[in-house]
Amino acid sequence: MPEVVFSVDQSRSMADQSPPGHNRWHPDIPPVATVRPGSEFRVECREWTDGQIGNNDSANDVRDVDLHLAHMLSGPIAVEGAEPGDLLVVDILDLGPVPQQVGDAPGQGWGYTGIFAKQNGGGFLTDYFPDAYKAIWDFHGQVATSRHLPGVRFTGITHPGLFGTAPSAELLAKWNAREQALIDTDPERIPPLALPPVERGVLAGTLEGDDLARVGREGARTVPARENGGNHDIKNFSRGSRVFYPVHVPGALLSGGDLHFSQGDGEITFCGAIEMGGFIDFHVDLIKDGMSKYGVTTNPIFMPGNVEPRYSEFLSFIGVSVDHAGERNYYLDATVAYRNACLNAVEYLKTFGYSGEQAYLLLGAAPIEGRVSGVVDIPNACCSLYLPTAIFDFDIRPTAEGPRRADRGQCAISS
Repeated sequence: MPEVVFSVDQSRSMADQSPPGHNRWHPDIPPVATVRPGSEFRVECREWTDGQIGNNDSANDVRDVDLHLAHMLSGPIAVEGAEPGDLLVVDILDLGPVPQQVGDAPGQGWGYTGIFAKQNGGGFLTDYFPDAYKAIWDFHGQVATSRHLPGVRFTGITHPGLFGTAPSAELLAKWNAREQALIDTDPERIPPLALPPVERGVLAGTLEGDDLARVGREGARTVPARENGGNHDIKNFSRGSRVFYPVHVPGALLSGGDLHFSQGDGEITFCGAIEMGGFIDFHVDLIKDGMSKYGVTTNPIFMPGNVEPRYSEFLSFIGVSVDHAGERNYYLDATVAYRNACLNAVEYLKTFGYSGEQAYLLLGAAPIEGRVSGVVDIPNACCSLYLPTAIFDFDIRPTAEGPRRADRGQCAISS
C-alpha cells in the first residue's frame, strides 16, 4: 500500500482529524504533506457533507443539510519543485470505498444519492422536483443496489468528484469578482446563481483566529469546476486516468475529495452521484513550463481511464432546446436540450411504476451517458441521454404489450 499522506478517521468530523482538511479554495491554507515528483501516495477522504447524511428511510437530512460545510477536502499536498506555469501530472492508481465495510459513515458498505430541495441547493430539474428525496445504495463489490429503487442493479465507475490545485491570490480574486457579478444580475434567485465567500462553516486546515476568518471572507466555495480543476464530476475520472492540472502557486497544493461509487453524466440531482468516503492512490509528476508549452491557459486536460462497465445496449432519449410547456424556442441551448432529454427519460420510467423522484435519482446515480448530439442546426440544439437496458431486472424496451408496470416501492422522502 502506498504511504498515506492524509489519513481520515471516518467516525470523526473533518475538523477533528489530525491534521484537519479544508472546505475552501485559498492559496494560504498550509500543506499537510510534501511529496516528490515521481512518488506514489494515498489520500483518505471524508464524504463531502462531513457525515450529515444517514443510512435511513428519511430525506430530512438531505432537506436540512448545511451546505456551508461542503466540500470536505483532503490536503493540500505540496509537490516539491512545482512552480506557477508548470503542469502537475496526476495519475489515479486506485480508489474505492472505506476498506472496512460496516459502519455508520457513507463509504462503509453503503452510499447515498440525494435530490436537494430547491431552497437548499436545488438540482438540474429542481423546478420539476423542488423537494428533498434520497436513495440509499448498498455496495456488493463493484455493484450497487438500492432498497429505494428495486429492480435496478449496476456496476459503478468509482471516481473522485473533486480534485484540484490551489488558486493564486490573483486568480482567486478573479473568481470572486466574476461570480459576484453573476449573482448581482438576480440576487434574490432561488437557488442562487453562485455562492460567494462566507465565514460560516469555514475550515482551513490548521489555520485559526484571524487567519481562518480571512479565508472565510476570501476563499472560494468548492461547488463549481474552475481553472484549477475543482468539482468536475466526470464519471470516467477513474482508475487509470491521468489529469494535467495547471499550477498557480509554489508547490501546486493538490487537494480533493467528494468520492463517488457511481454517477450518471451530469450528476443531475446536484447530489446525483452515489456519495461515499474512501481512499484514492496517486502518482504525481511535473511538466516544467507545461502551461505555456501546451497552451493550457484555463482548465486542466484529462485522459480518461479504460475502467468502465461494459454495457452494450441502450435506450436513448432525445431532447431539443424548446420549452414545450410555454412553447418557447431557445437558440442552440444545450442545457435546455439535455434537461428535456432527462425529463423524457423520467416520464418513460414512470410508465413502469417508478415515481418521478425515483427515476430522477436513478438517472443521477446510474452510469448513463449524456451526449451533445447537435449544436449547429438552428434554432434547436439536440442532446441525448443513453440509459443502459441491462441495469434493470425486467425488459425496459418498448414492446407491443406495453410497459410492465409494477410496485417499485418508494425513495426516502422528507416529512
